[in-house]
Amino acid sequence: MVLSRFPYPLEKGDKLRAFHQIKSLSEHYRIVLCCMTEAAIGEKAFQEVNRYCHEIHTFPLTKVGLLWQAALTFLTNKPFQVAYFYRYRHFKKIQQLLLQYKPSHIFCQLLRMAEYVKDYHLCPKTIDYMDALSKGMERRIATEPWYKSWFFSMEFKRLVRYERAIFDYFEHKVIISKQDLQFIHHPKRNDIVVVPNGVDESFFQFPAVEKKYDLLFTGNFSYPPNIEGACYLVNEILPLLKKRGYNVSVLLSGASPHSRVLSLASDQVTVSGWVDDIRTSYAQSRIFVAPMFIGTGLQNKLLEAMAMGLPCITTSLANNALGATDGENILLAEQTEVFVEKIVVFLTERDMFTEIGNKGQLFVKRNYSWNYQNDQLLKLLL
Repeated sequence: MVLSRFPYPLEKGDKLRAFHQIKSLSEHYRIVLCCMTEAAIGEKAFQEVNRYCHEIHTFPLTKVGLLWQAALTFLTNKPFQVAYFYRYRHFKKIQQLLLQYKPSHIFCQLLRMAEYVKDYHLCPKTIDYMDALSKGMERRIATEPWYKSWFFSMEFKRLVRYERAIFDYFEHKVIISKQDLQFIHHPKRNDIVVVPNGVDESFFQFPAVEKKYDLLFTGNFSYPPNIEGACYLVNEILPLLKKRGYNVSVLLSGASPHSRVLSLASDQVTVSGWVDDIRTSYAQSRIFVAPMFIGTGLQNKLLEAMAMGLPCITTSLANNALGATDGENILLAEQTEVFVEKIVVFLTERDMFTEIGNKGQLFVKRNYSWNYQNDQLLKLLL
């Protein structure tokens, strides 16, 4: 398995997905894990992953190497985020490991890592696109200031080409949602197998605790779609709620809060940063609000919130990958006024609050277990 990050702790979506895939695959394979690292790995994190691996190899990424790779990338057509994770010396080491172990299968997560294994043809290979990175980049063009938008436009075009080109190097392809599959620009894109994320069973069984917060939004708060969502919730939705007489409390809970997110903290808004058990944040909150207007993929935060029985309000963009039903097990909104209206409904109509939460929990339980999703993955590999 070749990953762009060490898959623990589980504060990012790609790490969460990789960790649960490793757990399932380890029941059928001896796993040699190769992953890039930008920081030292704690002993607890290493041991948690090592339980499921035959061997772990980590490859450091330094800032000096990044600057050099970025400069070289201007002379090529490869995406910058592919260059960010590529080092020639790491490539040589991974090639040596391939010769040493002669694997029965290579599993590569994300386009970022494809350069390390794409030309190895002595066993089948699977690439997990996860989501359509090009589409996420395209959506950011309109939200970035003019002095950055040119870069995102260039990166979007490079990603489109790379997503198409890399397709033919791998025997198997998987992706997180049908929506993302449609954004891969390859004539055989329907050969990609949709393998969504799942939810750990522990989210369905967490004990009830005292509710401290009215509204909750979670995520890695260094990730631009989550930063924008947090700012929208606090700067656009809260003032309208206050104007209508609702002084609600908000919890923004997640790792690595950007300075823009930290600046949102107030008597009304709590920015917790990293928490050891994210289930506590869900359990302490009444309503989950995810105003996601950019980004791609299936939002783990929605799966987790629904699994905990929280009624959820989000956008159609986020729900397209999830596939919940508006008004039945989730509520959808696109404009600030609609978000406010639906939050007020949940705050004032207890029966609807409970019904949407219960139906959302049942929906996730039936459709998004890690065991079921990873069984689909195993069918490809075995």
